[in-house]
Amino acid sequence: MILKSLYSLIFLFALCVFGQELPPIQNYTPIEYNAGNQNWSIAQSNDHTMYVANNSGLLEFNGNAWTLYQIPYGTPVKSVMVLNGRVFTGSYMQFGYWTRNEFGVLIYTSISDQLKTPLIEDEDFWNISHFKDWVLFQSLDRIYIYNIKKSTFEILDAKNNSPKIFEIGNKIYFQKLGKGLFTLENGEPILVSDDLILKQTNVVGAFLVDNRILIITEQADFFYLENNILVEWKLPVETDFYLSKIYSALRLNDGSYVLGTISKGIFQLDVNGNIIRNINQEKGLNNNTVLSLFQDIDNNLWLGLDNGVSVINLASPFKEYIDHIGALGVVYTAKKKGDFLYLGTNQGLFYKKYQEGNSFKLIEGTQGQVWLLKEINGTLFCGHHNGTFVITDDIATKISEVSGAWDIQSIEYKQNLLIQGNYKGLSVLEQVDDKWQYRNSIDGFDSSSRFFEFVGENHLLVNHDYKGIFDLQINHEYKKVVKLDSKESKGNGSSLVRYKGDILYRTINGVFKYNVNQHEFLIDSVLTSKFFNADERIIGILQSTNNYERLWGFTNYNIITVSNGYLSKEPQTVKISIPNFFRRSMGILGFESIVHLEKNLYLIGISNGYITLDLSEAKQRDCQIKINSVFGKSHETPKIDLSLQDNQELEYSENNVSFNYNVTEYDRYTEVYYQNKLNGLNEEWSTWSLMPNTSFDNLPYGSYEFKVRAKVGNSLSINTAAYSFKILRPWYVSYWAILCYVILAVLFSLLIHRNYKNYYKKQQSQLIKANNKRLKRKKLKNQKKIVQIKNNQLQELVDSKNRELAISTMSIIKKNEFLSAIKDQLKSSTDNPKVKAVIRTIDRNINNEDDWKFFESAFNNADKDFLKKVKEKHSELSANDLRLCAYLRLNLSSKEIAPLLNISVRSVEVKRYRLRKKMNLPRETGLTDYIINL
Repeated sequence: MILKSLYSLIFLFALCVFGQELPPIQNYTPIEYNAGNQNWSIAQSNDHTMYVANNSGLLEFNGNAWTLYQIPYGTPVKSVMVLNGRVFTGSYMQFGYWTRNEFGVLIYTSISDQLKTPLIEDEDFWNISHFKDWVLFQSLDRIYIYNIKKSTFEILDAKNNSPKIFEIGNKIYFQKLGKGLFTLENGEPILVSDDLILKQTNVVGAFLVDNRILIITEQADFFYLENNILVEWKLPVETDFYLSKIYSALRLNDGSYVLGTISKGIFQLDVNGNIIRNINQEKGLNNNTVLSLFQDIDNNLWLGLDNGVSVINLASPFKEYIDHIGALGVVYTAKKKGDFLYLGTNQGLFYKKYQEGNSFKLIEGTQGQVWLLKEINGTLFCGHHNGTFVITDDIATKISEVSGAWDIQSIEYKQNLLIQGNYKGLSVLEQVDDKWQYRNSIDGFDSSSRFFEFVGENHLLVNHDYKGIFDLQINHEYKKVVKLDSKESKGNGSSLVRYKGDILYRTINGVFKYNVNQHEFLIDSVLTSKFFNADERIIGILQSTNNYERLWGFTNYNIITVSNGYLSKEPQTVKISIPNFFRRSMGILGFESIVHLEKNLYLIGISNGYITLDLSEAKQRDCQIKINSVFGKSHETPKIDLSLQDNQELEYSENNVSFNYNVTEYDRYTEVYYQNKLNGLNEEWSTWSLMPNTSFDNLPYGSYEFKVRAKVGNSLSINTAAYSFKILRPWYVSYWAILCYVILAVLFSLLIHRNYKNYYKKQQSQLIKANNKRLKRKKLKNQKKIVQIKNNQLQELVDSKNRELAISTMSIIKKNEFLSAIKDQLKSSTDNPKVKAVIRTIDRNINNEDDWKFFESAFNNADKDFLKKVKEKHSELSANDLRLCAYLRLNLSSKEIAPLLNISVRSVEVKRYRLRKKMNLPRETGLTDYIINL
């Protein structure tokens, strides 16, 4: 019976916590961090880096990347603690610390190896604590107290089943199995309490509360230690963590307690012992067994699980209600009324008691798409795909059959009427006897009326997503449209909303305000600058909350809200950064929903539940960026770790340089963007990127300064991390190489000069030779020409002589012919002695030897070798024969020769015949031809 009652309590508690909004949870699986399943201890350094004692070794996490460091021999790490830049770890038969080297890599130094007393066989170090100048390493058998300053040891025997050391009120407390609770004084264990519970039950937590020590046991019992006596603290509510052992306990900064159980996840209790929340695997954890708990500097709660690591963002302004089983669907609207919270989804209208853990329930009759939840004068209206309902607690009463109620608004001058926008125009609801009912549809307008606002008593503006703005004048009975004007659309993606008494029209081109006097929408430059700028612009519709006093819009990166300024007329703008997955989870574009719940708390509908936003918790925090590692790459080695110290000199072969950097941010709803530049290569900042690393390949030699900054949410990091380095000249452009090049260039120039000099000297010699040859040829040519000229001159002389010879010959012939003619005439008077004397004179002149000498002299001048040749060849020729030959040489005919010889032509022929005989010329050879060719 008792067991049955306990299970009933468990079931009721499960119902109680099922509907809770939970802080954002991030899970890291063994696959993601690439190490063992179990995580026994968690710690954080001053630079916000997280360290986890894992079965595979020491895990380091900087918000972006996990790094595993293995203990010598690869044994599991069971405990971790960070102190003054050292990461202390305890493992199997080993404890020591890690420090970071110049490359940013952790290097292990063993402390246990310095012990003079040997460790107990198979000893594991499950806990590490710090107290003043000592670090305490605890196993199941001993506590090793290490003095940091003196590097000395003290060893205490302390057998236990749950190795825990508690620092309370400047004192160290620990438990000994079967003996009770002890403290240390002057290095000696002093018994505090030997209560049976402390002797037999493991203590998992001990905290100082109101100057009393609160002790929590593994059986989930709570005791105050007063005057060394245990006094039980009865919790206000029975809970089911009594049925699961408590393995770990932690008191948070806000004074609440977190209990890590073996099989039920964690329970968070307030200072009065009331349960705030229970988070288990069903609600988002990786695993239900919580081995370790840790609260970091930013108040995130880290859970070391039996299978993975989970982080709960307790300080996040966001809380999540995630419908893991799909019972709710997409949340389109919500409303808090009285003690109830209502959700309108695509599957119907759901409700639950507000701020109670019971699950949401469907209100009967509301199955299907819900578009609207709106409270008017104390009545909650539900706009539904199938009509309109009035909601009273958990009962829905249908008051209209008109499909698709988008919006409902009151009519200022007619308190008993409401106007409703539907799929097909407008309709009127009327209150009769305190009950609302459908009255009529407004004739003359049948376009979808999702967004509409009153300008005057009977004057409405209706916005259609694609058709633009309709200006409607309705009669006083609200039964028909008497005037309809269509205004020009300002762009797609539009919405109409009232904000502080103004009607705003949002399009892709900006925010427009309706000017009542001009009956026109005019651009509102202030609001447009808030929601539209060069970096981002709202996507979806504008919405107003808080009785139209706060305006909301969503971008890809932010939620933007605008409200009245406190100290000036300038609107106050708040930008809350959201991750990309949040924007994608908000369902259909243009149907975003944000609803005011209370104070600064707002509800945002998403595709599988909802998220609450507490504006008072939406604060930007300062963040710092640091460079984690730098490495170079070359063709010989894929990765070369480089020192993190500035002004490093790298070989030219290492001119591919990569940087890893990070901001230690662990909030699920905060994304970190990085921007970098490399002075010396590019002076401009890169575009913002989520990647926490960058590479520069094939850098030329020279000096560089790498700079990187971060943007967390909408805030720039308070610092810009920098790293200076220099890529040395390659050997072929080093100063020695350049000097060698100069020397070689000079030597080469001298060699070239010498070669050129020799070449040109050789060319000159060849040119001289060629010129000499040309001159010689020219000289020979000139000599030849001179010879030719002389020959020509001689020829001319010969010709001249020949002419002279011919003239002389012709003159002799003429003379002789003349004398012969005279002689012939004188022969008729031979009787006259004077005539005879004349004839004798003529005969003497015809045979004048002087004429022959003159002819012979002229003939020799013209052909001096002829007579010589004839004499040599025909020595038997007489002088007269030679004379005849000379005349034949001149190609004279017998008739011409006869006067020269003073004989008859017949006698010449005889002489010619005799001459042939003397020369023994054959018959076929002509005498004249022979003599000419001789």
